[in-house]
Amino acid sequence: MAAVIRARITEEVKSASFVAIQADETTDVSTQTQMVMVLRYIDGSHAVQERFFEFVPLSSSTADSIATAIMERLNSLFTEEERGKLIAQAYDGANVMRGEKAGVQQKVREHYKNAHYLHCYAHQLNLIMQQATSQVPAVRVFFSDLNGISSFFSRSPKRTTILDQVVARRLPRASATRWNFNSRVVNTVYENLDDLIECFEAISTDGSFDCTTVREASGYLRMLQDDDFKFFLHLFHQIMPHVDIMYQQLQKKDIDAVFIKRALQSFTSSVQAIRDQSSSPEQQQVAAGTTGKMRALGEQDKQRLSKEVCDTILGHANERFSFTSHLESATLLQGDLFEQYCHVFPDEALNTTAKAYPMLNKAKLKTELSLIYESPDFKGCSGALALYQVLQRNNLHETLSETVALLNILITTPMTTAEAERCFSTLKRIKTFLRNSMGQDRLNALAMLSMERELVRNMPDFNERVIDHFAALKERRAKFQYK
Repeated sequence: MAAVIRARITEEVKSASFVAIQADETTDVSTQTQMVMVLRYIDGSHAVQERFFEFVPLSSSTADSIATAIMERLNSLFTEEERGKLIAQAYDGANVMRGEKAGVQQKVREHYKNAHYLHCYAHQLNLIMQQATSQVPAVRVFFSDLNGISSFFSRSPKRTTILDQVVARRLPRASATRWNFNSRVVNTVYENLDDLIECFEAISTDGSFDCTTVREASGYLRMLQDDDFKFFLHLFHQIMPHVDIMYQQLQKKDIDAVFIKRALQSFTSSVQAIRDQSSSPEQQQVAAGTTGKMRALGEQDKQRLSKEVCDTILGHANERFSFTSHLESATLLQGDLFEQYCHVFPDEALNTTAKAYPMLNKAKLKTELSLIYESPDFKGCSGALALYQVLQRNNLHETLSETVALLNILITTPMTTAEAERCFSTLKRIKTFLRNSMGQDRLNALAMLSMERELVRNMPDFNERVIDHFAALKERRAKFQYK
């Protein structure tokens, strides 16, 4: 069955105008390094597809080993003449993947010239928050203390029982690589601060707990009552919802460079507003609390730290989300700039686009874009996908062929490797501790059937194809095929 599904995916890839790949690595339950390969393209019904292709076992995580494994799969999909169809490769930001001289992306580009590299933007958002919380010592201490609360309760069923009785809510575990998990911790502690204080007081005064537990509970009690801790808790309770919104937007499959730019603008505007509020009298009063006690951090220190955290986030966001030259072509198709382009055509962006994608006819593309900029019907299109669907619905794909090709490239180019991360979740469900000796072929077959079940449902002749494939596997004494 998996062979039939893979054959169907191969057919769709062959008929697609452009294709992009996503790859990521993980370690399964048997400590085998598995690399997942996902193909992204626009199918015959003009829908964006991200198809699981294969889990590839790696003997080592070197650039040569990974590049060889990827090249073997690509060579089975594309002929020599079709190599120009591969227009993007998306990985994480590790040096072994992104290296410009000896990285995987460079080794692939030696054979596939148009396969531009992209660093997953969801991964970059996590790196932004890591930098923001590690560069400021006081913030690093705050998150270290905060993450210790959930660890305190998770180490003992007796402690968890008290938590359930008093707070009536479990504390989520934090993660160093998924900042939406840290956001849950911040929000949970902020919303249940009084109940947590009551919980730690109950543990401290309960004579049935051991000395170590009482000592740790007393320490966390003093921490939760500390004004400096409350200040950072309030600050990140303001910041984290915007991080969550940005993170959720980056998980979508149908996003493009225009969408990323708009989401980034909204995110930075929200963080900038929090920075500006940190110096307002109302914010100073909230951060100061209602007590008149002396604090380790003065009001000026709190304002300085608030601005420093926000400035770190804004600086890294603008740096990491700066688009490489081949993605500047998204500027050509940004609907809210069409009125401006009617008067001054973006020749620089056009030249960059033509250089990055030599398969486009520069002169014809400029003519088509000029017509689009002058037409009011296209100014409301938000993003490449919306404009692409408008052109398809109005049967303009032949008239504006070069614009459609550019849109196809932008839509096919993946902004994140979220689909590869989802494949790892399926891997953990299939290859468990009790099935850790599963063969690679069986693993790939079960993963294919699980992740591409929608494709199976949409194939009306799936059962017939499976039967024909089984009957044609080898010569048999009995004839299974009749004509």
